[in-house]
Amino acid sequence: MTIKASEVKLLREKTGLGMMECKKALLESEGDIDLAITNLRKNSALKAEKKSSRTAAEGKILSKIDSSRNIAIILEINCETDFVAKDQNFIDFCQETLDYCLENPDLSLETLLENYLEEKRQNLIQKIGENIVIRRKEIINSEFIYSYVHGNNKIGSILSISNENDPIGNDLAMHVAASAPLVVSSEDLDEELINKEEEIILAQVSDSNKPQEILEKMVSGRLEKFKSEVSLLSQPFVKDPSQKIQKLLSENSTQVLEFFRYELGEGIEVKKMDFAEEVKSQLES
Repeated sequence: MTIKASEVKLLREKTGLGMMECKKALLESEGDIDLAITNLRKNSALKAEKKSSRTAAEGKILSKIDSSRNIAIILEINCETDFVAKDQNFIDFCQETLDYCLENPDLSLETLLENYLEEKRQNLIQKIGENIVIRRKEIINSEFIYSYVHGNNKIGSILSISNENDPIGNDLAMHVAASAPLVVSSEDLDEELINKEEEIILAQVSDSNKPQEILEKMVSGRLEKFKSEVSLLSQPFVKDPSQKIQKLLSENSTQVLEFFRYELGEGIEVKKMDFAEEVKSQLES
């Protein structure tokens, strides 16, 4: 029997389980989603699912460069509490996941989960009692690559430059982690982002009762300031704020080709529960 990808996707949305688990359940139920859920509830599969509905915003940012120094990876793996983030079982799982992703750089995270990582993730959830999420990964495949992860494992970056220069490459990777640029150059900024920022600035100055021409200058000035702050080339170098990154690169005859920066939990909305809700959640798990 052929199971459609849309059916697997629907069961995943309903249960939070992995692709292979959902596909297997659908095959056994001959495509009946309700029966598949019932069968899953009869075994231990949905025990981990209850935990998967809980917000996981703690964890680790990990980064590594392969032995050939041509591939760099950055990865975010989440758990629910800082306590578990320090647990050796979680740490070992993170390292194993990082190594496996680096060994298979061309595979998407979804494919990696389907083929190898999902069962290990589910087993770890069962063992430590918290939701675990392999949230995202990025790969840079280039000739001159560098990485940086801050000591708390909550911020990291990977970066490629146009020629070999280890001191500058390492400094730039640290700078990206510390200064959070969005793009290399302001010209790379997404138009939708610029329009949204302009809309916010307009709302901020609209009640100032200034002439229209003054308002336009205020908006223009603040928008340019925003572009400068989020563009790597325009940022002050974190180790020497008197020097812009653009000048640093020029003096060292190099260019930044690509970078990725991760901050732990960014973009995750953490639901706040009162004590009663928290106790109820723990009892239901």
